[in-house]
Amino acid sequence: MAKTRDYYEVLGVSKNATPEELKKAYRKLALEFHPDKNKTADAENKFKEINAAYEVLASSEKRKAYDTYGDSAFGGGQAGGPFGGQGGPFGGSSGGPFTYTWSNGEGFSRGAGSPAGDFGGFNDPFEIFEQFFGGASPFGRRKPAYSLTIEFMEAVTGVTKKVNLEGKEKTIKIPAGVNDSSHIRFDDFDIVVRIRPHPRFAREGNDIIAEEEISMTQAALGVVLPIETVQGEVKIKIPEGTQPGAVIRVRGKGVPYIKSSNVGDHYVRVSVKIPTKLKTQQKELLREFETEGKKSWF
Repeated sequence: MAKTRDYYEVLGVSKNATPEELKKAYRKLALEFHPDKNKTADAENKFKEINAAYEVLASSEKRKAYDTYGDSAFGGGQAGGPFGGQGGPFGGSSGGPFTYTWSNGEGFSRGAGSPAGDFGGFNDPFEIFEQFFGGASPFGRRKPAYSLTIEFMEAVTGVTKKVNLEGKEKTIKIPAGVNDSSHIRFDDFDIVVRIRPHPRFAREGNDIIAEEEISMTQAALGVVLPIETVQGEVKIKIPEGTQPGAVIRVRGKGVPYIKSSNVGDHYVRVSVKIPTKLKTQQKELLREFETEGKKSWF
């Protein structure tokens, strides 16, 4: 069996190369030797070799083992070694740092040996084929993507929408709690959900943030206040002495979690309205209040 080339040599980097240098080298070589662009006889084998080298060196654990034991740490392409052999979409002991599979319509899953969230500097594994090489992925796994815009409250409560996909009317069920930019797998399509903003409510995860304005006297004396939440109207108690910017939490009145009985919370940020025009008597009362506040009883 022919000896595997040194992985550092394959990527054209030194043994002290940083992760960023490794990624930069891999990105450049992957673009140069991809068989869809490079028609030389050896391009495909070179591309496999580049992917195999990057998969090992991009993982700190595998890189340490490789530096100690060489490619025998991975079974030399056979089962065995500390990490064993793993087949990939290109064959051999490794198919590169990622696989090309959908995971519940939410995106792409990594290969078993790939570094977390690392696609060699690309945003996702298909970017190599589509953004830089042109045309669709040769694996044919990516689904046509469509954008569907819904209202804020429709995202909270869930909604059923009739849409036209490639000339055919389809009914899509949007689950309660879906967030902006969520992906939904529907038949042979990838639906990207867009949510219009709400005039009063802001969303952070499954929590809702809203602002409630109260008067200066209500802030000083306290008040029971009816407020609107995405779950309907509720009453909250504003305690006396509440300061501007105070936040009051209302449990379980936020956005439902998908596939869960849990519900987020509603947060009320209090703003205090200061009067801009006062009558003479009101001014006198405030001055009297200020004077009384400065008196010392000791």
